[in-house]
Amino acid sequence: MRSFLTMCILPLVAGCSTMASPPNSAATEIISADLITADGVSVGVASLTKQNDGLYLAVSAQASTSGTFGMHLHSIGKCEGPDFATAGGHWNPGMKQHGRDNPMGAHGGDLPNAIVGADNKVLLVFRIPDIVLKGEGGLLDADGAALIIHEKQDDYKTDPTGNSGKRVICGVFKG
Repeated sequence: MRSFLTMCILPLVAGCSTMASPPNSAATEIISADLITADGVSVGVASLTKQNDGLYLAVSAQASTSGTFGMHLHSIGKCEGPDFATAGGHWNPGMKQHGRDNPMGAHGGDLPNAIVGADNKVLLVFRIPDIVLKGEGGLLDADGAALIIHEKQDDYKTDPTGNSGKRVICGVFKG
């Protein structure tokens, strides 16, 4: 089973106003994405940080409501509203099905759900050990990639999207 199960989620202190860094300070590359809503309003930032022990994704954003929301890496670095369909499907270099709980899964772009507290802040950092950032089989090809946060919780098994609903926040990673 894909290393999705081995991801290490590190919640950050709620209320932090700056983007946190992954635990290891020996970053070799950092790529950021501005996060926007379907109507183009800026709501935060995400970053991919390449380090010796893997790739880290950090997210610092303001959501419209609290709750648990599906979050995925998508194959095309384009975020055009109103539905962000321009981001394409989940990044899926292994041609798997969706979800860590799907016996045929998981996509390379499957991520843990984002948990948004009562203050509507999304603040998290986690390690994605088996994703290559650039080069053969890498996430960032010629058209980049996108981070999408969905309107509902990912069930970690329903193919192709985890039954996570509409795309409500998007950010483009270009490398």
